[in-house]
Amino acid sequence: MSRPGFLVSAWPWRSVAYLLTGAVTGCVALVGIVTAAAVGGLLAIVLVGVPLLVLTALAGIPLARLERLRLRLVDLEPAPGRHAAPSATGLRPWLTTRLRAPATWRELGYALLFAVLLWPVDALAITVALLFPLSMVASPLLMATVGDGMETKVLKQWTITTWPMAFGVAALGLVLLALCAYVLGVVAGARAELTRLLIAPRDADLGAELVELTRSRARLVDAFEAERRRIERDLHDGAQQRLVALTMTLGLARLDAPPGPLADQLATAHDQAGRALAELRELIHGIHPKVLADYGLEAAVADAADRSPVPVEVTLELPGRLSQSVEAAAYFVVCEALANIAKHSGAGRAEVSGGHRDGRLFLAVRDDGRGGADAAAGSGLTGLADRVSVLDGRLSLSSPAGGPTLLSVEFPCDPCEPTDRCA
Repeated sequence: MSRPGFLVSAWPWRSVAYLLTGAVTGCVALVGIVTAAAVGGLLAIVLVGVPLLVLTALAGIPLARLERLRLRLVDLEPAPGRHAAPSATGLRPWLTTRLRAPATWRELGYALLFAVLLWPVDALAITVALLFPLSMVASPLLMATVGDGMETKVLKQWTITTWPMAFGVAALGLVLLALCAYVLGVVAGARAELTRLLIAPRDADLGAELVELTRSRARLVDAFEAERRRIERDLHDGAQQRLVALTMTLGLARLDAPPGPLADQLATAHDQAGRALAELRELIHGIHPKVLADYGLEAAVADAADRSPVPVEVTLELPGRLSQSVEAAAYFVVCEALANIAKHSGAGRAEVSGGHRDGRLFLAVRDDGRGGADAAAGSGLTGLADRVSVLDGRLSLSSPAGGPTLLSVEFPCDPCEPTDRCA
């Protein structure tokens, strides 16, 4: 509207069309809703009016659809509907879905507001912004026809008796008509924004995108965990077994070989195969430890504590198995924390504690080291914090200079039933 070409563009006409169709649509909606409600209420005592009352409750759906189409007159951004698809075909599933949807009742509220209040505003804006200026512009024509060239009245209030006065009023009417075009644009824009806010809010798209983004991140985490378990299983059942067989074969060949260069080479090969097997086992354990998949988080944390070079006391009590994604995320948080303690803290001892209460898993890792840890300084906890947040969890770190350091994490989760796979 601030552009110079607004008056010669299509937008003033689109604004007029939007408000004019709004006045007509609102009047029809008022008559239809009042009639259906009145007839349905009178006939409800014999159950014949119940369908009419149901139709009255659903009146907002077609009206909202029409309003979303009318929005395109003044708002080029699409305004999609918010109704979910029924779970099955047929009238009954459709009615059940619509009557349970919050969007249905929001659209009914808009329909009532539109039928009672908004369309009179549209009609008033059209009347004031067009009738007054157009009647002034038409003064010379009215004076020449109806007034026989002698006199005429503007809006039946002001009498015009001379031609200069008639043309002056017409010029003033043109100026007012140009100003009213801007007024109509503002009114139409405000009405369209109110309509979008009530039946097609823009932040609903953002909210849906955020929900879908959260779900997609959770699906990626689940897929990542499934891939880690597959790689661990393939390495454990494939490459590791082959290395075990190779190590045993080299060991037997080393025993049967006579002393000499060949025996020395077999001994070297046997030692290298043993180191490769040990490294592969560590790699498999780092990808996804079998103890976590088989026995759960308590056993996996205890195993990680036993392998830590720093003495670790574990106090962890859980009511049962948790979901695989929560167990994996919690386990790797503990492992990363213990690795950081061993590398950077200078601690003499550490403690892992936690439990499950009020539908949440709580874990805490403490140490008596020098403190001063910073999760943003490349400790590896930033990535774990992102992984925790995907599961709607929270990770916090407290590490003042001089210690102690406390890493806390919590996940919303419920224990799995014994018959569940805990997927």
